[in-house]
Amino acid sequence: MDDAHLLIVDDDERIRGLLQKFLMRNGFMATLARDAAHARRVLSGLEFDLIVLDVMMPGEDGLSLCKSLRETITTPILLLTAKGETDDRITGLEAGADDYLAKPFEPKELLLRINAILRRVPSSEPETVAPKSLSLGPVRYDIERGEMWQGDAMVRLTATESHLMRIFSAKPSEAISRGALVEELGRGGGQAQERAIDVQITRLRRKIEADPKQPRYLQTVRGEGYMLAPD
Repeated sequence: MDDAHLLIVDDDERIRGLLQKFLMRNGFMATLARDAAHARRVLSGLEFDLIVLDVMMPGEDGLSLCKSLRETITTPILLLTAKGETDDRITGLEAGADDYLAKPFEPKELLLRINAILRRVPSSEPETVAPKSLSLGPVRYDIERGEMWQGDAMVRLTATESHLMRIFSAKPSEAISRGALVEELGRGGGQAQERAIDVQITRLRRKIEADPKQPRYLQTVRGEGYMLAPD
């Protein structure tokens, strides 16, 4: 995705500068914010393709900002965590982040993660596919547009949730393993990533199911993975 505009939120001036230089050399536009309050001011006037957000910041931390942004925008968020602990990463995903990267990291790894996330964002270009939609009770998923609707209201999906819906809607009523979902999302393997998938599924169920604890449409198939079962 050329010319994608990224917002870098980090209280460390040196890291902000290094990230900006590196990303601009790789064809991105990058705007900087030094803390959550600064980021909110920038976001009130500009739209971004992706936000790179440091978790550990003085004042309002990155997790709290991420959670709050998720109430109004679906812009992909990549968290930079100082801790490599799985629980911290899971907390980040539950707050609405699309992915995370533990510090210290290789700039190349950051680039791979950013590109993987941007590839998940639904393209606005019309495809030459017959318009099709899936009915999930009161929720309708438009496969061609990658949009979810409840009546006349559009249901906001994050980039990762959109990507998951595209994967499931391509194979309705077919179980897809967690490992296959991890691979499709362009993430490294391992148990932590599979747990991350469970978190994303839980979040998606809240948007689809009348009772997310007893899912009717996004089902768990024991020993096989997850399955989208439309009406």
